This record gives sequence, structure tokens and C-alpha cells, in this order.
Amino acid sequence: MKLRIGVDLGSTAIKAVVAGDGEILWRGRTNTAPGQEAHAMRLIESGLRDLGLAMDAVDGIAVTGYGKKLFAGASVRVDEIGANAAGLFRLSGGAARTIINIGGQDLKALRLDENGRVQDFRMNDKCAAGTGRFFELAARLLDTPLAEFGPLSRQGRLDLELSSTCVVFAESEMVSLLARGTPREEILKALHRSVARRAAGLAGRHVSGPVWLDGGPAKNAGLVEALEDELMTEIRVLEEPQHTVAYGALLALE
Repeated sequence: MKLRIGVDLGSTAIKAVVAGDGEILWRGRTNTAPGQEAHAMRLIESGLRDLGLAMDAVDGIAVTGYGKKLFAGASVRVDEIGANAAGLFRLSGGAARTIINIGGQDLKALRLDENGRVQDFRMNDKCAAGTGRFFELAARLLDTPLAEFGPLSRQGRLDLELSSTCVVFAESEMVSLLARGTPREEILKALHRSVARRAAGLAGRHVSGPVWLDGGPAKNAGLVEALEDELMTEIRVLEEPQHTVAYGALLALE
């Protein structure tokens, strides 16, 4: 069996997917750090060891993401918009038409046709508000693990507002709310509403049918619920939404 490997060299994490005979065999991730190719190769080697296979079983390595040009050993380099579309379209069984991707430093909205081709996309990479970095900042300020964001925000009952236009203003607002003794759950509820408004504005509020959310923050149930409220439609999330782009990259090897 010949293996194909997709690597997404993102701004905050490196994700890798190993597939063979059309089936995903392994997924893994590591934090982004200087020397991205070396980190990516160690991640790949870890996956192959888990599978009991060697590098000579690999038919090709496709790379995408911010650091794709830093991976000299790539068989092919793939645009991350195309990789995102291809990966989610295939993994959704051809059902996906609208995708919202929340990355470490940007926020993207894609519209696909019935064949999975990108008809339109919008991207906000000018401000960290609404991105993975924003959630990491909030986690430090609130001294709360990211995994607890969803369950805690569901306990919020107030209609607090945070700035949806600038991460600096939003940080200042969170600090002020904490100083006034505002419970974490109320701040998290407001945070999710703020990010959902930004994502909905990028995607267009009059979407039809379900919207597919991917990227690491897609695992946050509080954000999913807030986005459903904003768009008034179903939000669908894959089991491993942070590996969609890496999987889409390896499809280019077909």
C-alpha cells in the first residue's frame, strides 16, 4: 500500500494526515516553531512509527498553509483555500457548500459549487479578533483552558457585549469585566457571540442550508451554538476539524 501524506503548516500548529487506499490512517499535530520542516518531518515519522511503516512506503508529501514554502522536501505545494475546499467537500460526502474556517491568524469563508470548486471566498487576516490567537489570548486572561470554554459559556445568562472589530479593544473590555467581578462564563458567552458575529458577517448572513465549521476552534461547542444563533442555520463540524486542510492537500497527489 502506497501512502500519501498531507501537511498543513499553520501559524500556530502543524497538522499531518497519512492516508492509504483512500482511507485516513493517522492524524497528528504539533505546535508551530522555528524550523517548521524539521518539526513536520518528526511529526510524519511519529505517524509512520505508529502505523508500523517506513518512509519508503510514502508515495508523496503535499504541503499547504502559511509555511508551505519552508518545506523543501514537498512533492507538491497546495493553496490553503483549495486544500480546505477539497478536504471538507470530500469528508462531507460532497454535501458542503459553505465553509467557515477559523485559523490561528485568519478567518475565512468559502462558497463551493456542486462539484466542490470554490465559487467565492473572503478572508480577514488584518486583525486577530475571531481567530485562534484570540481564543488563546482569552484563555490566558481568564486563566481557563480552551477545552472548558464551551461548557462554561453555556452557563452564561447575561447579554454582555464585546468589541467585534479589534482584538485590542476586546482584550481591554475583558480585563475591565474581570476587574468588576464579572463571572468567566458571562465573559465567555460574550466572547463567543463576538466571534460569531465576525464570522457571520464574513460568510454573509443569508446562507442557505448547513454551514461547515473547521479549524481548531470548531471543537468549541459554545462557539458553534453562537454561530448557529447568528446565521440561524445548522452548523456542522467534522470529528477532527483541525485536520481538514492537511487532508485536502494530500488529495492533490491523486
